[in-house]
Amino acid sequence: MEGSKRRELLVKMLSEQSEPVSGGELSKRLGVSRQVIVQDIALLRASEVNIISTTKGYLIYQAENKQVKRLMKVRHTTEQIEDELCTIVDNGGKVLDVLVTHQIYGPITTALTIRNRQDVYDFVKKVHEKKIVPLKDLTDGVHQHTVETDSEASLDRVEQALDQKGYLIRSE
Repeated sequence: MEGSKRRELLVKMLSEQSEPVSGGELSKRLGVSRQVIVQDIALLRASEVNIISTTKGYLIYQAENKQVKRLMKVRHTTEQIEDELCTIVDNGGKVLDVLVTHQIYGPITTALTIRNRQDVYDFVKKVHEKKIVPLKDLTDGVHQHTVETDSEASLDRVEQALDQKGYLIRSE
C-alpha cells in the first residue's frame, strides 16, 4: 500500500477510536512493521495532525472548545501517585501529561491521558510491574500536570482537593 494512502487510513482508524491504539495493533491492522507506524506518525505530526503518544498507544487528540486546562504543580511520594491521580479524576479532571524541570536537561514532558480510575489503576500497575522510576523522582517529587476539565470551577475543585491533601504547590 502506498505511504500516503496508508497514512490516510491510519488517521481514519485513530479518528474512529476514543481509546489509544498501540503501535503493534496498528502495524497488524495495516500489515506493516511497527517502525513504519512510528515513521508515519512522525510524518502526520509534521503535517499538523494532532496525534499524541500515551502509555497505551496513539490517539488523535481533539480538544473540545468547552474544555479548559491548567498547569498544576504538585509534590508527593511514589506511594501517593495513585491517590494524587484519583483525586484529580474524581474531581472531574483529566491528566494530560506530566512535566518535570531537570537541573541539567531542562523541561521533560510525557503525555499521560488519564481520564478515570481505571486509567489510574492501569498506570500505577505498569509503574509497579515494570519497576519504572517516575519522572517526579528526578526532581525530588516536584512535578506538574496539565489538567483539563469542562469548566474553571472544576479546575478550582481539583486544585482545592490536591491542596487539602498537601500535594499542591502554590505558585508564589
